[in-house]
Amino acid sequence: MKWILYIWLALALDYLIGDPRRLPHPVKLIGGLAIRLEAPMRARFASARIAGLVTALAVIGIAALTTWACLTLAEGAASWLGHIMAVLILYTAFAARDLDRHGRSVQAALRQGDLPLARRRVSLMVGRDTARLDEAGVTRATVESVAENTVDGIIAPLFFAFLGGPVAAVAYKAVSTLDSTFGYRNERYLQFGWASARLDDAVNYLPARINVLLTALAAWALKEDPRAAWRVAWRDGPKHNSPNAGLAEASTAGALGVQLGGPVYRSGRLEEMPTLGDLRHPLSPTHIARACRLMMGATLAGAVLFSLVRGIILWAM
Repeated sequence: MKWILYIWLALALDYLIGDPRRLPHPVKLIGGLAIRLEAPMRARFASARIAGLVTALAVIGIAALTTWACLTLAEGAASWLGHIMAVLILYTAFAARDLDRHGRSVQAALRQGDLPLARRRVSLMVGRDTARLDEAGVTRATVESVAENTVDGIIAPLFFAFLGGPVAAVAYKAVSTLDSTFGYRNERYLQFGWASARLDDAVNYLPARINVLLTALAAWALKEDPRAAWRVAWRDGPKHNSPNAGLAEASTAGALGVQLGGPVYRSGRLEEMPTLGDLRHPLSPTHIARACRLMMGATLAGAVLFSLVRGIILWAM
């Protein structure tokens, strides 16, 4: 039962203070390790796909082993230190507060009428071109980012934390970081990043589907539209080129009664993306706050659900 307590304490820390800005974040360290390994692995293996696979496995293994070593050393020094170390490691795996903060900072800029500032702030959240976005485009990009990152920033690490504690949570973050570093469909990473992208799809598959339920529960609690969240997720989510992101964005679109998706520009090139949801209401900056509340509600629902399931399993054993 101690993992349940650790996870709730970690979530409370994340809610109160967010990511530690002046301390080295594990995700940055993992990303730095991945980048350092790229060149020697490419030189070692003739196949870029094999080099990328070995790099991914090495990064995940080193991240998990380092986490285990830190926990073991802390526990060996003092039991209370082991408890603190476990909570702190778990705390770095969750990003609810920062996601909320980023989303609301874009909304604040839009409310001030400062569209250039809103574009700059949303550019920190998305991988699309933002320089020419209008207010609705900035709002859409922000809501989509909050929805998509609810899975890989919160629900998935929460899921793995309940499964295997800090080591599993950090291993998941390593997979997610590898995808952010190498999972691009361009000439450089199409083959090298193949394993990272596929691993990310695999580990997020179940959490993304659980998130549909959690978003519907949050929509019900927040007086949004839980039925549409559920219906639109399964109707429109599979249209997306990502097997997981589409479900998250579609469920949020359904809950809010808006339409997401559509054309985006990346590196100056137009990409036609499917539309998700029904256009019952035009997008406005208020939808950013509502998306953030849905994200927080899904986080709470996930923590409660996973705690109950783990508690029942432990009781049955």
